[in-house]
Amino acid sequence: MQIVFMNQMSRTDQEGLAQFAQVWIGEEEGVWRLGWRDMELDGEAVDEEWYEGSSWNEMLYVYRHRLAVKLGDGYRPMIEGVFHEPQEVAGKQQTAQKLQCYSELYGNEELYTELCAWRRKKAASGRKAPYFVASNRVLRLISAFIPQTEEELLQLPGIGASKASEHGAEWLELTSKVARTTAFPLDWVYDALREEEYVAWLYKQKEAKYKQELERFRTRRVMLSGIAEGASLMQLKERTAMSRRELLEQLEELEKDGYDTDALIQLELNAVPEEEQKSIWKAFEELGDTFLKPVLQRVYGQEADGTSTTEQLYERLRLIRIRYRRSAGGADSRNSDRRRNVG
Repeated sequence: MQIVFMNQMSRTDQEGLAQFAQVWIGEEEGVWRLGWRDMELDGEAVDEEWYEGSSWNEMLYVYRHRLAVKLGDGYRPMIEGVFHEPQEVAGKQQTAQKLQCYSELYGNEELYTELCAWRRKKAASGRKAPYFVASNRVLRLISAFIPQTEEELLQLPGIGASKASEHGAEWLELTSKVARTTAFPLDWVYDALREEEYVAWLYKQKEAKYKQELERFRTRRVMLSGIAEGASLMQLKERTAMSRRELLEQLEELEKDGYDTDALIQLELNAVPEEEQKSIWKAFEELGDTFLKPVLQRVYGQEADGTSTTEQLYERLRLIRIRYRRSAGGADSRNSDRRRNVG
């Protein structure tokens, strides 16, 4: 095997002792291998094999994710730039990151739990997804810095005048019951937060990001392979453990990226009468393809929304919308070459 990349890694353990390791990439007859080697004090080496296969792209996704885990555990590279990314952000974005980091490490968990319960009730009453009401990051910031006035609330990144006006009174009602030991403005955070804590937190963010990218890559590969084999949505659901709704969202993304998904679309629409498909197409022409609910009501009537078959009807609309957008009249039509496989 030919080693094409290697980097020395090191960290200091809790007892102050140095630990060394290597991350490496090798190739042999078209097969890529990726691994990690712990160098023990007695000279012995302990190997972890992270990847073996023919896909360079998949190997890179695994490399980024697994290396981010090690960096989050305190290892640092001898050669910088292990992710081949631009330098870390600065200015306002870095300020927001440090506040977010502090809030996740030192937040008030009891208050955060109360805020999450508030969000669930708010989302249920408004029939919205919880993240549309407020993100986890916003609730973490509130729980850590416990603002007592709207002016303080507006100093938290991610909370603008609109959100403060909409939910601020309810947030402040919850925070007013909690004693705090810190104050606004939040300049003190940058001294209180140790640099090593911040760097480790940044790598944990990368770990989550690269894990998501790896899962997305593998899901797309399974879907494209299934489509080529003539698999149905039900069969893809079994292969990926994803819901039909999630699969349709992935199908839309594949279509946007120029992949040929029509075999699956045709398979799923075989049971839909031609006249019904034409009615849906005409509704998209008249109402646009941004929102599905008006199209649903135009084709199936007002009473169709909220019935036991609603989800099935929305599936049909999504599938036909993909074709509609691909056409010359679709809002998202594209002329890109249609690719058929991944890395």
